[in-house]
Formats: sequence, structure tokens, C-alpha cells
Amino acid sequence: MAEDRKPRKILLLGATGSIGRQTLDVLSQHPDDFIVTGISAGHNREGLEEIVKEHPTIQAVGLSTLDHDEEIDGVVWYGKDDQMARLAQTCDYDLMVNAVVGFRGLKPTLIAIEQNKDLALANKESLVCGGELVKKALAKSSTHLTPIDSEHSAIFQCLQGNDFQDVNRLIITASGGSLRDLGRDELMDITPKRALKHPSWNMGARITMDSSTMVNKGFEVIEAHYLFDLPYEKIDTVLHPQSIVHSMVEYKDHAIIAQLGSADMRLPIQYALFAPHRPVLQEDKPLDLTRTLTLDFKEMDFDRFPMLKTAIEAGKRKGNAGCIFNAADEKAVELFLNGKISYLQIEDAIVQALEAIDYIEDPSYEDLEATDHKTRQWVEKTFAFENGK
Repeated sequence: MAEDRKPRKILLLGATGSIGRQTLDVLSQHPDDFIVTGISAGHNREGLEEIVKEHPTIQAVGLSTLDHDEEIDGVVWYGKDDQMARLAQTCDYDLMVNAVVGFRGLKPTLIAIEQNKDLALANKESLVCGGELVKKALAKSSTHLTPIDSEHSAIFQCLQGNDFQDVNRLIITASGGSLRDLGRDELMDITPKRALKHPSWNMGARITMDSSTMVNKGFEVIEAHYLFDLPYEKIDTVLHPQSIVHSMVEYKDHAIIAQLGSADMRLPIQYALFAPHRPVLQEDKPLDLTRTLTLDFKEMDFDRFPMLKTAIEAGKRKGNAGCIFNAADEKAVELFLNGKISYLQIEDAIVQALEAIDYIEDPSYEDLEATDHKTRQWVEKTFAFENGK
């Protein structure tokens, strides 16, 4: 960053989660370029307090489990479920890093765009549930949106210096998740502990589960559709168990440009903050291709991973279909991790919810909020109660 430029002010949502913590690590490596002015979390007050101590520039904090607003040593603490929205509206920031998991990340995304704040986006649900709303908001805004997901960051990097009109297709890679070597007949008795053992990435529970069902890859296809304004027919997925090639772009001359890197989310986080610049990033184990024995790529098996096809179909349908899919998945994953349904019932919950919940062709944010609530309730009643647990 040029010496005459002031540090950019960062509002970090989901500060105590996996992406949030790694974002803070990246920011700590560049103290002259960024200052943190606001942070939020769902329930981890102790974690937020630690961050406040480390970053005296923080002016405001949000905590969902706090039942009232308060001020502590000059720092405003916002409470209740609307804390992120109020942070997004009132905090002094230049760039929002949205590292929240779940539907609740959509509203602050929309607020940041409406206020012409730049946005580094790791919250999949902003586009899976509200892609059309985000697209319309961006058309009226000066917001610069950059992706944090490793796959979309890879595509973003592979597009640099090329004419977008020359793109033939995007190729999103998938590790296959923790259960990739098992056939469908072996999934009946999968335990949460087994499903959470991802072979490559260290991620939160929800994302690790979605990786095992390939729900996350379906979400990433929907995200890519909105981020890069390409039809679904030009977005492909391939199995790549090594998780070294994070995604690829094929051009009309059939040249394929790929982005490779270690399984370290700090790289795409830093690129979202600095793009197109590439400052030094301190990594414990940077990628060394001389130690990489093979790179395997396999055609996607939609029979083994049916949720990928279901997600893409929901994305194509638009309306509130993506919101139904996401809410059903979130609730079903929660029930599975709590021992209330079986692993394969996650898929059943999603498919049946898409049939049971009323479809809305052109939903408002309020419609999506109601859809999210209704779908979660339906999955809880239909599946957890059905099992008598």
C-alpha cells in the first residue's frame, strides 16, 4: 500500500470462527494497511473480548447472545439477533469481511452494498439464498465485491489479465469430502465423528458436513453463477482429492489456467483484501510441487453425490428455492450432529423440503426470512419428531 494512504477500516463478521480467526491472522501481518474497527460473533463472548484486547482500534462489537446493548471501556456492544445489521449500519468501516456461516449473513451483506462499502465475502448463503437481491443491489452500488472461498478466489485469480469474453467455462474442483471413498451403501451408519474428519481442510462443522454431502459444491456453483455472471451450463465440477488445484478457467482456445496452493485459507483471504497485489504471506507449509507426487482429476459422480445436482437445479429455479435448500440443509445438519437423524436423512430433508415449502418466484428479503424460518420448522417437525427423538 502506498505510504500516503490511510489504513483501511475493517468490519469483521464471524470474528471467532475459522475464517474470522484466519482473517485476523492475515490482518496482523499487515498492521500498516488495515485496522479493525468492528467485530461480531454469535455466542463466543470470551473470544470477542480477547480480540478487543488485541485490537484497541475496535469501536463496536456485536454478540447475538447479549440480551441488551452496553458500553465497556468506550466500546459499544450490540446485542440480540439484529446485532450484525446494526453494526453494518453504524460502524465506521471501509471494507466488510463477511465470514458468517448461514442465512443470517445475508442481511449485513445487503446493508454493506446499500452503503457502498466494499465487501470480501465468505458467506455462501448471501448468494445461495439471496443472489438475485445481491445482484440488484450491486447494480445500484459502487461496492467492490471480492470472493474469499478458495474456489472462487482461484477463478478470480485465473481471470486476471484476460478478456472475460474469451472464457469458455469455469471448472470448480471438489475434494470429495470426508466420505469420498465410501459407496452410497456404506453411508447408512455414518457417525458425526466420522463425517467431520476432512482429509484436506480444517474447517467448521457445517462446512465440513456440506463437503461430505457435496452440498457445498452445489452452493459454490450457485455462487459462481452470480459472482462471474455466467450461465450454469458454463460451470463444471470435477473431483480432485489432493485439494491443490483450487479451480480452473478454460478459455475459448481451450487453454486452461489453474490456481494452485496449499490448503490454507489465509491465501484467498489475503488476496480478497489486496487484489490484484500479492504481498508476503507467512505460511507454515507453503505448497512445494516437488513433494506433490500426483494430481488426480475425475469426472463428477452425480449418482454418488446427488445433492450437487439438486443444488444446481434449485439455483436454476431461482426465487426462494436456494433459501429452502439452504435452510433444510442447515437444520438437517444440526439434527444429524446432535444425533437426532441419520446421515442420509440430510438428503431426504432437503429434497422433501423443496417439495413441501411454498415456492416464491420473486421474493423480497422478508419473504426469504420467512422461508428460512418456515423451512427449519418443517424439517425439525418432520424428521426429528418422526424419529421420536
